[in-house]
Amino acid sequence: MQIRLNKIIPIPLKDKLLQRKSDVWNTDLIFNIQQLVKINAPSGTGKTTLIHILYKLRNDYSGIVKWNDELLENINDDKLANYRKHKLSIVFQDLKLFQNLTAKENIELNRVLQKPYYEEKVIVEMAEELGVDSILQQPIRLCSYGEQQRIAIIRALIQPFELLLMDEPFSHLDYDNTVKAAALIAKECTKRNAGFVLTDLDDDNHFLYSQKLRL
Repeated sequence: MQIRLNKIIPIPLKDKLLQRKSDVWNTDLIFNIQQLVKINAPSGTGKTTLIHILYKLRNDYSGIVKWNDELLENINDDKLANYRKHKLSIVFQDLKLFQNLTAKENIELNRVLQKPYYEEKVIVEMAEELGVDSILQQPIRLCSYGEQQRIAIIRALIQPFELLLMDEPFSHLDYDNTVKAAALIAKECTKRNAGFVLTDLDDDNHFLYSQKLRL
């Protein structure tokens, strides 16, 4: 999968963002599979807005966004659902977990809504790698935010994808847990020949990035 940006800029932030230099806003840019792209995004520069635009959750922008050379605005609901099931996965900054479900049930949502990509045992294996196997049967509302963040990462990795979008995926993890989560993400991307776009406040060396950009 490929995402192509041509001079996009979010309309609500237009006046503010046009006054500063960016490697992303108001430029031409392509995100491809197998590319590991880090976008360093200081507060107030629109990192969540960017991820939401790339995932087709927002359309209040000027410029052009294409998925596989097709205008994003022309992609209908059926195609959108197909992309999100098979080609594009996401870790939201606010996680978007269902508080009335257990941690495991939150992970399994993607598996029950489509043909499973992995066997159920892989959920347990991923949870063990990230140190959250003991909370799988616990209501997600009783889990710490760091635990919830790791559950959200597993949920994103358990489905098929060619590109993974991540909005500050390690913001509530300590260094050791960040290293474990990054290793799991890198392993899954390598296994699928997939790429990712990751936004964060600070620079890091958790991955062998193909490209580093400033929002």
